[in-house]
Amino acid sequence: MSRKHKPEEVIGKLREAEIVLAQGGTVADACRRIGVSEQSYYRWRKEYGGLKMDQARRMKELEKENARLRRAVSDLTLDKLILQEASRGNF
Repeated sequence: MSRKHKPEEVIGKLREAEIVLAQGGTVADACRRIGVSEQSYYRWRKEYGGLKMDQARRMKELEKENARLRRAVSDLTLDKLILQEASRGNF
């Protein structure tokens, strides 16, 4: 069962894992405690490591906005190419 975690949840789980590791536990113990695979732990640490809750939330908002703007640019580029083809009479 795959579940999408919110950035706030991820950061909370990473902090909990850091506590386990600081107490001398292994990465496997920390992952078992927070309920994720080691692969997820390392991916989350790479993406969210060192971020605070508000920074992670802002980063996700910016990623969504960036994706929306990229789609808009690609749509406009496609429209432009179609109009150029039509103006040359190649339809």
